[in-house]
Amino acid sequence: MIKSEQASLSVIRIATITLIAIFMLSVCVLASSADVKNIKIVLADNCEIDVLTTKSVVADILEENHIVVLPEESVVPNLDSEITESSGKIVITGITQDAYSAVAIAEEEGNVYLDKLLSAYNTIIEKIVTVEETIPYQTVTKDASNSSEGVVTTVLQEGEDGLKKATYKVKYQNDIEIGRTLISEEIIKEAKDKIVQTSNVTNRSGGTTSRTTVSHTETKGTLASKVEGIEPIVKTLNASAYTAVNGHERTASGVNATAWYTVAAGSGYPMGTIIYIPHFKNSPNGGWFVVQDRGGAITNNKVDIYMNTYNECISFGRRNLECHIYLVK
Repeated sequence: MIKSEQASLSVIRIATITLIAIFMLSVCVLASSADVKNIKIVLADNCEIDVLTTKSVVADILEENHIVVLPEESVVPNLDSEITESSGKIVITGITQDAYSAVAIAEEEGNVYLDKLLSAYNTIIEKIVTVEETIPYQTVTKDASNSSEGVVTTVLQEGEDGLKKATYKVKYQNDIEIGRTLISEEIIKEAKDKIVQTSNVTNRSGGTTSRTTVSHTETKGTLASKVEGIEPIVKTLNASAYTAVNGHERTASGVNATAWYTVAAGSGYPMGTIIYIPHFKNSPNGGWFVVQDRGGAITNNKVDIYMNTYNECISFGRRNLECHIYLVK
């Protein structure tokens, strides 16, 4: 009898302890359930994530969900803030002036409303952009002169721009570019330098005869009459100008060079060939010249016009001119 009563007491004791344990566990579960929060996280690219958490500090919630806040981003509410409500929002934005305005709105109202927050700033979008760009040519000057007097500049090689393909990471806000970073570039075509040379104007043949003048009115009429009835060869020649260093010029034909009369031409044009250049029709010679000289750089596509002074040569420069060529026999 005593043993039976002891057994019954043991069973009652165990049942009581079990009930108490079940009750305490239920209370804990209910308490834990009450602390679970439904949080909406809005990332910088407007992607939304709904998470359940028992944590209340913003930094802990983000860490729990493996979300890293970059140095250039800001969080509303800030990382140290606590979310005490059963539901809430965490918004991550890029740091711009508009993002700070969004923070001010949140602090002022005490709550973060997603629609108002998103309307307070504009998202920054990054794109990879590949474009073709011109590579400007450089001008290289070679100085072949031995004094500062009587210097002429000659183009040895014309410059040519190059081309490259560049890839950038470009940032846009409201479809407006606000910054770009070069990622890579590929040269499609190398630029070709423009090469010019400065040198002293030299006497073509080294002669020392003095400069003479002619009656250009007489020359104009005489030359025009000589070619009357002859069909000219009309070509566009590259025209330049030259003069004598010391005021003297003996031509390759043996006569003295005369301004508004003498030109140097290629060997395809015999000495004495008459050339009419319409560009000079209002000049003293009416545009009529005679081939009396040659030159190392003068080809059949070029003509070099003798002028009295270096300044006249510089002023004339180099240009393409229509020329009427009369091969006088």
